[in-house]
Amino acid sequence: MRSAHTVAQVRTAEAALLATLPEGTLMQRAATGLAYAVLDLLGGGYGRRVLLLVGSGDNGGDALHAGALLARRGVQVSAWLLGDRAHAGGLAALRNAGGGVVRGADQAAAAAGPDFRPGLPRHVDLVIDGITGIGGRGPLRPDAAALLKRLAGIPVVAVDVPSGIEVDSGEVGGPHVEATLTVTFGTHKVAHLVDPAARACGVVELVDIGLDLPTAPVESLQAADVAALLPRPTPEAQKYSRGVVGVRAGSTRYPGAALLSVSGAACGLAGMVRYVGSAAEVVKQHHPEVVGEGRVQAWVVGSGTDADAADHLQRALADEVPVVIDADALAVPDLQERLDKSGARDGEHAVLTPHAGELAAMLEVERAEIEARPLEHARAAASTYGAVVLLKGRRTLVARPDGRVRVNTTGTPWLATAGAGDVLGGLVGALLAAGLAPFDAASVGAWLHGAAAQAASEGGPIVAGDIAHHVPPVLRDLLRG
Repeated sequence: MRSAHTVAQVRTAEAALLATLPEGTLMQRAATGLAYAVLDLLGGGYGRRVLLLVGSGDNGGDALHAGALLARRGVQVSAWLLGDRAHAGGLAALRNAGGGVVRGADQAAAAAGPDFRPGLPRHVDLVIDGITGIGGRGPLRPDAAALLKRLAGIPVVAVDVPSGIEVDSGEVGGPHVEATLTVTFGTHKVAHLVDPAARACGVVELVDIGLDLPTAPVESLQAADVAALLPRPTPEAQKYSRGVVGVRAGSTRYPGAALLSVSGAACGLAGMVRYVGSAAEVVKQHHPEVVGEGRVQAWVVGSGTDADAADHLQRALADEVPVVIDADALAVPDLQERLDKSGARDGEHAVLTPHAGELAAMLEVERAEIEARPLEHARAAASTYGAVVLLKGRRTLVARPDGRVRVNTTGTPWLATAGAGDVLGGLVGALLAAGLAPFDAASVGAWLHGAAAQAASEGGPIVAGDIAHHVPPVLRDLLRG
């Protein structure tokens, strides 16, 4: 499990560890990990040129101490100080190792002319961002933003987090660092996993510095976690005991939605798939194993149901089994009231699977608001509707009503294709029917869906049906270990 902790949790853990260590030990651990990550990215030290952008806090200290280590490995290192002060020990270490420092009036003179690097190498291979760190708030100051603009095109390694992003929310409110690599310490932070900030982090490398941390509010399943959660048939299993998933999807106008939803459900995780809707003939042509209406352990409802969405939703809720609510069913005007009356509004019986536009309508906000603050709005929707909310996106979020969140990191940009969400809904429904709780079913379903898309794509375009076809091979690989 990849855990993402808040700033307060990290600060508390750091304070507890610092009390047991000699002064400066924690910073040296962080700086050493940072320096080796930079050397790995550069492919060596001798002849390379690195520029440190240094703020006044401990983040700048990490960068300066790392710069000293790099200088001792043959790297030409210069530090550009963005404040009136900098970490004294780090400055001394860098100077003792032969590094250069530019500050104060030198910066003002540099900014005035076409050559903005007096005392610095004219060619820079890599920039280390040590401007703010996890204690920073708000966007970059104008001077830092202007300097970074002049350094555009040079790879940036961020220390802990890219400066200018909001660490605990994953939001971005203005100018910020766009890193090629982020080297973080002790644990991942929320911004490393949650968009839009996660996009600014580039590749994230974690350096263990020995922190003892509590349970994280945000986490991300890894392959081993998914494998451990997958339902497996017992030796005495039969098709009913393995779970029956029902699909209410499609319409005369959108028969393909029924086929794709069933394709996701018919991945082999449940013992039987039932289909109810107007596209039965299309479904049977492609899935002769699918049967008609009857008792189920979970329903998937909404994809392509058009004008029949409210009726399908009501019938699914009446069975008092877990239900995946997608697409047209999310737009039913009294959805919240229907969940209340059915008893499904308890966080344990419903999974809602909106994309940003659908969630915007559900919460009566603009789509841009959802995209700017997806974590906040996914949590708000889960609390409002009393259900697990799977907010689809580049980094899909799965939120519980109590605020706990999982972030899915599998997938490919090619996954943004019509019908992919229908497959996902069916897949989550199969996991529900097989016995997983809604939070686990949604999290595992999102992971499998993204992994199948990656397998299907191999770097090229895909259509939704390709995703469904690649779910069983992904499952086999996981089950084999």
